[in-house]
Amino acid sequence: MTATPHRPAGGVFDVAVIGGGIVGAAIARELSGCDVSVALLEARDDVGDGTSKANTAILHTGFDAKPGTLESRLVARGYHLLSAYAKATGIPVEHTGAVLVAWNGEELRALPGLKEKAEANGYEHCRIVDADEVYRILPDLADGALGGLTVPDESIICTWTTNLALATDAQQRGTTVLLQHAVTGIDEGPESTTLRTSSGDVRARWVVNAAGLGADHIDRLFGHDRFTVTPRRGELFVFDKLARPMVDKIVLPVPTSRGKGVLISPTIYGNVMLGPTAEDLTDRTDTSTSEDGFDFLLRKGEGLMPRLLAEEVTASYAGLRAAIDHPDYLIEATPQQRYLLVGGIRSTGLTAGIAIAEHVRTLLEEAGLNLRSRGDLPEPPRMPNIGEAAQRPYQDADLIARDPAYGTIVCFCERVTEGEIRDACHAPLPARDLEGLRRRTRAMNGRCQGFFCGAAVTALREEHHDHHDHDGRDSRQHKDNR
Repeated sequence: MTATPHRPAGGVFDVAVIGGGIVGAAIARELSGCDVSVALLEARDDVGDGTSKANTAILHTGFDAKPGTLESRLVARGYHLLSAYAKATGIPVEHTGAVLVAWNGEELRALPGLKEKAEANGYEHCRIVDADEVYRILPDLADGALGGLTVPDESIICTWTTNLALATDAQQRGTTVLLQHAVTGIDEGPESTTLRTSSGDVRARWVVNAAGLGADHIDRLFGHDRFTVTPRRGELFVFDKLARPMVDKIVLPVPTSRGKGVLISPTIYGNVMLGPTAEDLTDRTDTSTSEDGFDFLLRKGEGLMPRLLAEEVTASYAGLRAAIDHPDYLIEATPQQRYLLVGGIRSTGLTAGIAIAEHVRTLLEEAGLNLRSRGDLPEPPRMPNIGEAAQRPYQDADLIARDPAYGTIVCFCERVTEGEIRDACHAPLPARDLEGLRRRTRAMNGRCQGFFCGAAVTALREEHHDHHDHDGRDSRQHKDNR
């Protein structure tokens, strides 16, 4: 029997991609557009549950990347690819634009260089503006701004929906999604590599390591010692929706060597976000928030937009970025091992993901993997809208007339309906727990943080939960519905 893109030949996949974040999901999607069998292995019990779920959710033009780097090239290309993909799939995006604000002479003197850097990256739309113009654009900014640089095409996006769309698309193209498959060891054979995982062995001819915070561990299992991941914690405050009229643009600091600094940004869900901090840790699981982080953000917020601090903080969270001791993305193939590393993908990986996947495909082809494009690909999935810029189900009278469940609100803070919760539990990649449900629907994500709706949401999830077998392999049930 010939292998199809859906069935590995003799139980051996052509490619195993390790890591179900945005980059891994994008790579699985790209490769399953070719005549190969693909497995996507994720250590946790949902895609996008690591670094990808807690970034600043900005769709970057790449204006401030270091010119000539792989990162700058892939971010610039990824911006256009993801913008088009978001339109095709319904990922929420708002083209808000951004302003870099200079607060002292040194920052003001840095603006012309930043504009030149943007132009070197192929982004020609930045403009240097004086203080009056900055306050015309951002009237609620603190006193003392000296000038700014506008970046009209910076945008905000839903990072959760992006990850889910790419993984669902990969699955519908034939990728086998294997959840709860943390890779603990590898055995390299002459024809294939066996990945030892927490849920059994997976064999593949080629392995792509897109494991984010764990990428250096996996790289060492393959015998390399190229880099070390330092988890860099970024804490963020989320302000109530009442603050949103103050902030309709992304307010960026002038970047320093430590990172991009603290920004104020509207979110796709109608809130305002302040952050992130940048603190290097040793514990790769430490996404707790800290008193020092809170104090730091409050001080920064006071200096940037004191009126914002009069608004209520509805949530604070922390994400870990996979910072590495290497100035660029580290994407390298080792053909003799049939192995490819995708390491050091910072927060720009959200924007660059689809372009990284294209680049990975090219490197795999150069390394000897035959990747013929398929002509029979399904349409990309249409994702439920959880952003505020387009119509939500509770506002859609025609939808509610056809199915009253979309008119029954369960989470009042975020206006999430019974129909949306049901859909998230029955999706091709269903919500397996309340956190997964939160990322798919916004349920319990609002002002009361689930205090009011938690019981009702939990009951609905349990009602729909028996629909899926829970061993992390249920995605195989969907393989033959092309």
